[in-house]
Amino acid sequence: MTTVAFIGLGNMGLPMAKNLIAAGFTVRGHDVVDARRAAAAEAGVELAGSAPEAMEGADAVITMLPKGEHVRAVYFGAAQAADGSQPWSDDGILAHATPEQMLIDSSTVDIATCQAVHDAAAAKGLHFVDAPVSGGISGAEAGSLTFMVGGADADVERARQFIEPMCGNFFATGGPTTGEAAKIVNNMMLFVAVQGLSEAATLAKKLGLDAKTFHQIASVSSGNSWALQTWYPVPGVVETAAVNNEFAASFRADLALKDIGLALAAAADHGLHLPATGLSAQRLAEAVDGGGGELDCTVVIAAVDPDAEGLPEGYVHGGARRDA
Repeated sequence: MTTVAFIGLGNMGLPMAKNLIAAGFTVRGHDVVDARRAAAAEAGVELAGSAPEAMEGADAVITMLPKGEHVRAVYFGAAQAADGSQPWSDDGILAHATPEQMLIDSSTVDIATCQAVHDAAAAKGLHFVDAPVSGGISGAEAGSLTFMVGGADADVERARQFIEPMCGNFFATGGPTTGEAAKIVNNMMLFVAVQGLSEAATLAKKLGLDAKTFHQIASVSSGNSWALQTWYPVPGVVETAAVNNEFAASFRADLALKDIGLALAAAADHGLHLPATGLSAQRLAEAVDGGGGELDCTVVIAAVDPDAEGLPEGYVHGGARRDA
């Protein structure tokens, strides 16, 4: 029976692991949060006390972690020098992996971190792909995620067998870091769309348009988007929108800020100025600074609409004027 080590069993990782189990894989997992470990055990994941322990005898290792710093710690080991001079330590994935194992990172991280893992894996004769995902928690639960997979052609194809039970779409994006690049640009587009959606919903209301009617119009017109269809930030229009549940997160504002920051950093590295992206990042930063980091990213509507509905009691966007 094929065994997969799954490191990171949070809101995305656990449902992904469940789909592997449903497909007949043995999943041996690890997470540092006790509550997540308990939920994983209940779901049929065989718990391990560490990433190296989870990897023992596994055919593949999949990581789904929040940030680049976590990816570096898990792959290189916590003892990695700040300047990266120590390629791996005894407690990292790269110190324990074998060439027979397929290493797959589905985290959304900076290009430099992704490249560092690719380089270190290649230097040790290991097989690694960057394979971030789009589709959110609902896509992870449904097994319909879109995977963007970057790496050597043979490694990408080898990774496919482990990814397919979790995905609805599999895209081979090219060489190392191209999967991460595709994810960063895609998320940048999403959060710019969320900002535009917030402004559009507010203006439509101010002009006297019924929210449901306008949504129906935009849905079959040039203003249509995934964000409009899924996250329209006015109560009672789209069932899946966080506004109907006090902005309980389907995509947390702090993680959205992290992702859009990756896009801005990549743009700066290439001498690009992205003003719409910069504004979207500013609004997300205001949400996080105001204590809304765990709220849904569509809470940015509070920066546009002084009468925005559905907000948690007492929430003021960034402590600033909402019509700023």
